[in-house]
Amino acid sequence: MTLQRWTLALTVFTVSVVQTPAETQGVNPLLTPSTLPFQAPAFDKIANAHFLPAIEEGITQRIEEVAAIANSPAAPTFANTIEAMERTGQLLERATNVFENLASSYTNPELQKIERTIAPKLASANDEIFLNAKLFQRVKAIYDQRASLTLNAESTHLVELYFRDFVRAGALLNDADKKTLRALNEEESSLETDYSQKRLAGNNAAAVVVDDKAQLDGLTDADIAAAAQEAATRKMSGKWVLTLQNTTQQPYLSRLKNRALRKRIFDASIMRGTGSGPDATEQTIARLAQIRAQKAKLLGFPTFAAYALGNTMAGTPDTALKLVTQVATASTAKAREEAARMQKLVDQDGGGFKVEAWDWDYYAERVRKADYEFDEDEVRPYFELDRVLKDGVFFAATRLYGITFTERRDLPVYDSDVRVFDVHDADGKALGLFYADYFERSNKDGGAWMNSFVRPTRLLDKKAVIVNNANFVKPAPGQPVLLTPDNVRTMFHEFGHALHYLFFSAVYPRSTRIVRDFVEFPSQFNEHWALDPIVLANYAKHYRTGAAMPQALVDKVKKTGTFNQGYSTTEAQAASLLDFAWHSLPADAPLQKAQSFEAAALKRFNVDLPQVPPRYRSTYFTHIWSNGYSARYYSYLWTKVLDTDAYDWFLEHGGLTRENGDRFRTLVLSRAGQADFAQIYRDFRGRDPVPGPLLKERGLDKP
Repeated sequence: MTLQRWTLALTVFTVSVVQTPAETQGVNPLLTPSTLPFQAPAFDKIANAHFLPAIEEGITQRIEEVAAIANSPAAPTFANTIEAMERTGQLLERATNVFENLASSYTNPELQKIERTIAPKLASANDEIFLNAKLFQRVKAIYDQRASLTLNAESTHLVELYFRDFVRAGALLNDADKKTLRALNEEESSLETDYSQKRLAGNNAAAVVVDDKAQLDGLTDADIAAAAQEAATRKMSGKWVLTLQNTTQQPYLSRLKNRALRKRIFDASIMRGTGSGPDATEQTIARLAQIRAQKAKLLGFPTFAAYALGNTMAGTPDTALKLVTQVATASTAKAREEAARMQKLVDQDGGGFKVEAWDWDYYAERVRKADYEFDEDEVRPYFELDRVLKDGVFFAATRLYGITFTERRDLPVYDSDVRVFDVHDADGKALGLFYADYFERSNKDGGAWMNSFVRPTRLLDKKAVIVNNANFVKPAPGQPVLLTPDNVRTMFHEFGHALHYLFFSAVYPRSTRIVRDFVEFPSQFNEHWALDPIVLANYAKHYRTGAAMPQALVDKVKKTGTFNQGYSTTEAQAASLLDFAWHSLPADAPLQKAQSFEAAALKRFNVDLPQVPPRYRSTYFTHIWSNGYSARYYSYLWTKVLDTDAYDWFLEHGGLTRENGDRFRTLVLSRAGQADFAQIYRDFRGRDPVPGPLLKERGLDKP
C-alpha cells in the first residue's frame, strides 16, 4: 500500500487536537471513561483545553481517594489499603496517558504550556501520597504481617512493591527532610519538562538547509524528494532540508558523497543543546544531575546511580558497570580494527585525510559493499512498510502466539498517518488495540517508543490500548514507504513492547510497571524474528513485483550481522558510561560544565575514540534526562544479554514454533508483577543469563 492510499483511507477519521477549539467540545470527554471500544481515546472530541482541568481534577480526586484510605478508622487489610490504592486515580491516569503521548508525538505550544504547568503539580501530588505518614503506617502494617495473610504470589509481591515504593519515595524521612525532598522533586519535574521542550525545539532548529541539489549526490530520489517536501513545509521553496534524528549519527551520512556536507550535518547534530541560546540544555542537565545527587543523599544513598539501581535486576552500579566495561573493552578494540579498514579505503582513493566521525557511516557502507557485497539501497525495495508490518511483525506474532490483527478505520486518530488494529487471541477473545504511528514530524520527539493509552488490568477490567511510535522518514506523496534494515528492526523491537502489554495477565495496575533492566528484554528479543528464515521469506518481497528477496541477497543481509558492531556497540556503551558518570556525582559536587565533563568521563572510561562519539551526547540524551532511564541506560545491554541468551534457548528447541512461543508467553511475557524479574528469567531459562551468546552474535567473542 502506498503512502498516498494509506493517507486517503484514514483522513476522514483524523482529528487535529491543535485546531479543535474548546468551546465547541461541550462536556470535557476526559472526565468520564471513553465509550469507544476498550476505552480508546476519543480524539475527535478531545481539545487542548480539556487536558489541564481534567488532570487537575484527576489530581484532586486521587488525593481525596488516598486520604480516605489513610484516614480510615478500620484496621488495615490488603483489601482496604493495598487493593483500594490500586483503584484510585483512574481519571488522572486516563487524562495523563493521552496527554503524555500527544506531548511527545503530536505537541504544540499550548500542550507545551500545559506540560510546564502540570509537571510540578504531578510531582507534588505524588509526594502528597508517598510522604503521607498515616498511609505509610497502614502499608507497613500489612507488609510486616504479609507472611501470615494467605495472599497469593501476585498480592504478596504487590505488598512488597508498595512498601519499597514508599521507602524509596522518602516515607522514612523526618519532616524537615521530607520538605526538602518535595522541593527537589518539584524542581526536577519542571526541569525535565524544560529539557524535553528545549531538546525538541533545538532538534528542529538544527535541521540542515541545502541550497545546491548537487551536494545531495548519493541520496536516493525518494530521499531528495522528501528533503524538498520538508523545505516546502518550512516555506523554503527551492531548497532541501535534512532533518535530524535524536541520535548523534544521522541516516544521510552513510550515502552522502559530499564530505563537507557530511561534516555540516554531523556538527549540527553534536552541537544541539550547547551554548547559551534559547534551546540550550547544558545548564538544565547540570542542575538535573545535581538535584538527583542531592535526592539520593537524602534517601541514604551515596549517588543517584546507587539509588536508581536499588530496584533493578543489576542491583548495584558496580554490577552493571562490570558488564558495560567488559563489553566496551571488546567493542573498542573491534572499532579500532574497523577504523583501520576504512582508512585503507580513504588512502586507496587518495583522500589525504584521516577518517573522522562524520566519515564513518559513509566508509562503513563502502566497506560493506567491498567486503560483503552488500548495498543497503539494494535491500530497501524489499522492505515496504505495510508488508513488513503485516507479513513480518504481525506474521511472526501469529506464528508464535496465535494472535491475529484486523485493521479498523472507524476509530478517531490524532494524525492521518496513525493506524489502528484490533488484536485477538488464538481463542478469538479480544486482547486490545494497537496503534501504529511510524513517521517523523516536526512536533514529534525523536527516536522510537511505546506508550499506553489504557493499561491492562483485570482488577479494573481493562484491556491494553497501546501505540508504537517511530521516526521513519516520510516520503513525498505517492512514493512507497521503503525501510532500511534498521527501520525494520525498530518495528519488531517496539512491537515486542506491545506484546508485553497485550499479554499482561496481572490483576493489579501496579504490577504492570517493569524495572528498567527487564523492560527492554521482550522488545529486543522480538528483534530476532526480523531475520528468521520463515518470517523474512514472508515479508521481504519487492514492492513493485512481489518477487521474494533473492537468496543471495538474504545471505548478504545475514552475513553482515556482525558488520560494524565494534562501532555500534561502542557508541552505545559510551552513552551508558556517560550516563553513569553524570549520575555518580556526589551531592556536594558543583554544577558541571557539560562538554568538559563529558570529555573527561569518556577519557576516564577509555571510550574516548574521536571517530566513535557516544550514541547520544549529554545535551540531547533524552533517555536519561526526561524518559526515565537516568543511571539505567545500561539496561539495553543488560537486556541484550537476556534476549540473546533466551533466543539461544529457542534455537535449541526448534525456533519459531507455537509451543515455544506459548512457553515464553506463559513464563515471561504474562508474568509481570507476579515474581522478581530475575526469578522470572530463571524460571524460563533454567539458570541465570550468560553474556556468551551476545558477544558471539556481535562478533566480539574473538580477539
